[in-house]
Amino acid sequence: MNILFVLTSHDELGNTGKKTGFWIEEFASPYYAFQDEGADITLASPKGGQPPIDPSSDTPDAQTEATERFKDDEDLQQKLAKTKKLSDVNEADFDAVFYPGGHGPLWDLADDEDSINLIESFNKSNKPVGFVCHAPAALKGVKGTDDEPLVNGKKVTGFSNEEEEAVGLTDVVPFKVEDMLIENGGKYSKADSWEAYAVEDGNLITGQNPASSELVAQKMLSHLK
Repeated sequence: MNILFVLTSHDELGNTGKKTGFWIEEFASPYYAFQDEGADITLASPKGGQPPIDPSSDTPDAQTEATERFKDDEDLQQKLAKTKKLSDVNEADFDAVFYPGGHGPLWDLADDEDSINLIESFNKSNKPVGFVCHAPAALKGVKGTDDEPLVNGKKVTGFSNEEEEAVGLTDVVPFKVEDMLIENGGKYSKADSWEAYAVEDGNLITGQNPASSELVAQKMLSHLK
């Protein structure tokens, strides 16, 4: 199995003066789920190099078994520092693509042409495309094979408006994931805030929040085995 991970390169949290990036748990948990099944994983981001880590995902209360493993994994730290440029990766080289969240993707991956083309290419080849938490933002401009939004008529989830309100960023984000998915015709559903929840519709697999990250990876693995 060759799996591509696409991470954000964006580190500014709107006009707050605070930093954002990718969420460690949403990267680490799926990464190890795939690695432990023998997958070969390639990391990419729009700018290449070290993607920014959301500082909020590095606080004591955000730690999990996967994040602790990540911190002790020097090989992965070095690999993460050298992500490939998104423009240099090709769908044909991979069996699936996974997008971790964090608020960063709302600003860059949502409108990144290389990312949009990549997801469309994976979808045309009927390969699993997985997203968790804020990462479904990357689906904003993605079209399906019928030239409609990819999520149109499909079961989807992602970070809920309620959860965005709970973290106090409703007025900071450029758009809300739940609203965007619904506006693009997605059949949005959610569990209670912070509960693990993921849905799949064909090759499209989405998870609601950080707790859902491994669930997305497991659903993707079931497509690949």
